[in-house]
Amino acid sequence: MLKLSVIVPFYNVRPHAPDALRSLRANARDDFEFILVDDCSTDGTADLLAAAERDLPGAVLVRHERNGGLATARNTGIDRARGEYLTFLDGDDWLAPGHYARLVAVIEELGCDFVRTDHVQCTARARTVHRVPHGRRNVPVRPRDAILPAHRTTSVDYAYAWAGIYHRRLVERGLLHFTDGLRTAEDRPWIWRLHREAESFAVSGLLGVFYRRGLPSSLTQIGDERQLDFIRAFDQVVEETAHDPEAAALLPKAVRTYCAIIAHHLGNLDRFEPPVARRLKTMSAAALHRLPQDVLDAALDAMDAGRAARLRRLRRRPLAALEGAA
Repeated sequence: MLKLSVIVPFYNVRPHAPDALRSLRANARDDFEFILVDDCSTDGTADLLAAAERDLPGAVLVRHERNGGLATARNTGIDRARGEYLTFLDGDDWLAPGHYARLVAVIEELGCDFVRTDHVQCTARARTVHRVPHGRRNVPVRPRDAILPAHRTTSVDYAYAWAGIYHRRLVERGLLHFTDGLRTAEDRPWIWRLHREAESFAVSGLLGVFYRRGLPSSLTQIGDERQLDFIRAFDQVVEETAHDPEAAALLPKAVRTYCAIIAHHLGNLDRFEPPVARRLKTMSAAALHRLPQDVLDAALDAMDAGRAARLRRLRRRPLAALEGAA
């Protein structure tokens, strides 16, 4: 069996794909494979990947016949992976030389289901280190113990799939795949499921992933309908957490996070296309009605006054009117 499978989706990232591919070459090893998933690119990215399939040691090129989004592309890579361990990279990010060899050494030393790592965020020329919000380093712990407290940023809020490495047994247990078709927030149900159901994880301060932030082509910068998938993603988080044996303890964290994301989007309505902004408000109001109301009350009471007032106004919209507008 190969030691490591690296899953790299690409979609219309022609200006940045060469950096990603060069960094993969600087991480190549005989027992590593790089699964390059072309999610139906139309900007010349496909030509770069065809050349990489010939020239990059360990490269395996998979092409989608139609664009499926990041979650679906990652699932394609997971299904093709042959490694004992798996990790991810996005096609517009890049790596430090030798990062993957060090990452494999960390998880083998710790012997846990998955390891999460810090990363470097790159915005224009600025470089900022972002750390996993978990205090204990290089010590395996139960992942569900890192979900709480509800009022603080914790490991489930650090959802970047590429900031870590995952043992194949998580695939075999059905824990590593993403929700097919999600266009945004695809990593939220995924990280919550890992923390609820995996047996062990650890955090390492290893730095080696460079994440490009604020690209005009990034979905986080585009205010079209795909952004609304965050509602489906967090609905899934809440529903699955509600069936957990420790739901009473965990649901407040899930609901508070959901409310914070809704409030964030409502505070940035001007970046959405007008029809999408209207749908965002309607769908967000309906989502608030679906949440367990006692948990929602507590979450709103704990929020700052401005965001809480915004959500309470939305919550007062009649449910019948929401159903008619959907």
